[in-house]
Amino acid sequence: MAIDGDETELARATMRRVSTRLLPFLFLLFICNFLDRTNVAIAALQMNRDLRFSASAYGFGAGIFFLGYGLLEVPSNLILARVGARRWIARIMITWGIVAAAMMFVRTPVQFYALRFLLGAAEAGFFPGIVYYLSDWFPAAQRARALSRFLTAVPISAAIGNPISGWLLGLDGRGGLAGWQWLFLLEGIPSVLLGLVVFAVLCDRPVDAPWLTVEQRDWLDKRLQRDRESSLAHEIPLGRALMHPAVLLSALLYFLLLTAHYGYTFWGPSIIRDALHASNAVTGLISGGIACVAAIVMIGVGASSDRTGERFIHAAACLGLVALGYAGAALLSNPIVRVGALALVPIGVDGFFAPFWCTQTMLLRGTSAAAGIALVNSIGNTGGFVGPYVLGVLKDTTGSTTGAFLGLAALAVIASALCFGLRARLLLTPASEALRPYSRA
Repeated sequence: MAIDGDETELARATMRRVSTRLLPFLFLLFICNFLDRTNVAIAALQMNRDLRFSASAYGFGAGIFFLGYGLLEVPSNLILARVGARRWIARIMITWGIVAAAMMFVRTPVQFYALRFLLGAAEAGFFPGIVYYLSDWFPAAQRARALSRFLTAVPISAAIGNPISGWLLGLDGRGGLAGWQWLFLLEGIPSVLLGLVVFAVLCDRPVDAPWLTVEQRDWLDKRLQRDRESSLAHEIPLGRALMHPAVLLSALLYFLLLTAHYGYTFWGPSIIRDALHASNAVTGLISGGIACVAAIVMIGVGASSDRTGERFIHAAACLGLVALGYAGAALLSNPIVRVGALALVPIGVDGFFAPFWCTQTMLLRGTSAAAGIALVNSIGNTGGFVGPYVLGVLKDTTGSTTGAFLGLAALAVIASALCFGLRARLLLTPASEALRPYSRA
């Protein structure tokens, strides 16, 4: 793999070792993370009936996760930067696994809301912490490929998790538990166990890695330092980082994207089942098949973004695909074609992630980067509350998802336009201006 002209055996061996040591394990952690966050969508196929939850109650509970998540995102990432990824990621995983398994005890809407909120609070800091962590291990020229391989856990968690979750619903009645209770219990336990494994596997920095030779550690440390010196990224005071215009623009863009994303994530299985009159198991298989296609697209977009060195146009094009998918799902009447259009939504969303997160490491570094990334993720993920809840309310009041889908398509179009605004801010203006917060008149 080319590393900006460093075609030495040392460079290739070092990055091959880093990739094989870190990425598969982080990938597995993120599969558990995303599965425990979103398995409520499959559980809802049975849980909503058993507990008599309305669409509005379910949508509110699915989305309130992101309020707890957003409130603790920045402080969690600041703690990670201070105490190290190994200890803090382990803590995050163990606590979210316990809460995820406790979802089996839900009986009322209030209990559902409380545990979803606590699950979000427990997970806070995991994803931005990993993005920050990878920037300490991968040179800029390889970062989109590394991120895309890690982020394929999002569609793969659906590809694997949705069929498994659909199968677990079939355990309904075993041991006196409903199928959805088995689902939460058996999918929460692995996160606790993997949290314990994190202590033995992760190292905080390349200089701490016993599995790299001295020469490999020295090469990687110098290469990352060279990236930092040649980057536009600045180490600036924490307060200025959180109010940085490009950080706030990124947060708005990400909010619009995740509003559209989680509208599909938490309602997609129900919509697919109702449109095709499919069983729970078949619905899980269809959702999983869509996720497999999304994973392939994600890897391709990441590779293309690294090869061309271009991030913003890749992200904007993926957002255009999201808009097209929602518009088609709203306006097309044939059930198969409608589901096919809806499939474009996760494909576009998953393709967007890697180039977008690479733009954030172009901006800030050090503790300010940890805080900035966390703020973008925190504000953005409040869209995870808005999307499912609004879609649920509209579905209850109108009996249709058409209006909500058209609204989500419009948000994706606006987000695509903001990609070009962020590009102008970071790339098309002088560095001294692009990185300067707006002055107060």
